[in-house]
Amino acid sequence: MMGAMLHVLYLVGVSAFAASGVLAAYRANMDPFGGLVLAFAASISGGTLRDLILDRQPLYWTHDWVLLTVIICVGVGTMAYLRFWSLPHKALLVVDALGLAVVTVIGARAAIEAGATPLAVIILAVLTGVTGEVVRDVLCGEFPPLLLREDVYAIAALAGACCYLALFHLGTGATPAAAISAGVVFALRMGAVYLGLHLPRPQQLAKRGGPDAD
Repeated sequence: MMGAMLHVLYLVGVSAFAASGVLAAYRANMDPFGGLVLAFAASISGGTLRDLILDRQPLYWTHDWVLLTVIICVGVGTMAYLRFWSLPHKALLVVDALGLAVVTVIGARAAIEAGATPLAVIILAVLTGVTGEVVRDVLCGEFPPLLLREDVYAIAALAGACCYLALFHLGTGATPAAAISAGVVFALRMGAVYLGLHLPRPQQLAKRGGPDAD
């Protein structure tokens, strides 16, 4: 089971995803109920998918009243903030990156505790990190979701998952490994956002290497 520090770290990640759900609902002109729905969808979808794949019962959030309370409080608090102040520039991207970073790492740890193979750990960590964003964007009518519009998103989660797995096998403590790996995800994601970095599209590669290229 997660230690106290890791549980606090997980609550931070879930809070970030809850805020991102409300911010996405605000941009989509949804009502407060829609905001809370997206807050929960963004927060628990990734962990739910992970637990279903690992056949972990009961689902983690069904017996964690602190987690559910935090989601509600953050959701309501974010809506109250938006009632009186304007939406900060790139706020959704920042809180989404924070949620992605923390939840990805916690997903990797859960997969390791379940005895998954290294490759499965990486896959489950990435799925845990990105699923909430995909569900959130689909529910608020954003298509394609951010995951499919921004290249350095799942890639950032993948890097963090690999980093955590490597640190785990090197014997690094759980909390330092989680903090370092989450920092890697957040730095890569925000670096890509502010520097405008993208992986080359297939169409771009075709133009460069195709028969008509100069």
